[in-house]
Amino acid sequence: MSTSGPHIEVRRVYESDVAAAAGRRVLVDRLWPRGVSKRDADWDEWLKDAAPSTDLRRWYDHDVDRFAEFSRRYRAELRHAPASAAVDHLLAVAAQDGLILLTATRDVDHSGARVLHDALTGRAKASG
Repeated sequence: MSTSGPHIEVRRVYESDVAAAAGRRVLVDRLWPRGVSKRDADWDEWLKDAAPSTDLRRWYDHDVDRFAEFSRRYRAELRHAPASAAVDHLLAVAAQDGLILLTATRDVDHSGARVLHDALTGRAKASG
């Protein structure tokens, strides 16, 4: 890998080219995406522990005005088990294979997957 750290990106599960994306594809939503059968899923792993807790997800409710506070709370969750183990796993996957974080949300820039991406890239840079 390059000195800039492992390759980590965020994509929507509904994108037509997800199956061709380079890297390990990991669904990081707590809920299974609507309209996608488990048989037709184009990803390698579903890691629910990496997603925001149910309580936090319900509180946020994709209200962009709450995004800064959601991000703060979610980053705090990522520092504690079981999310911290999921973060360690994702960093190891990213370092070895590259990582595609998959989410079903429409607004990727204001999603848990974006916060997770930023937390992972920040940790990768700090340790590398």
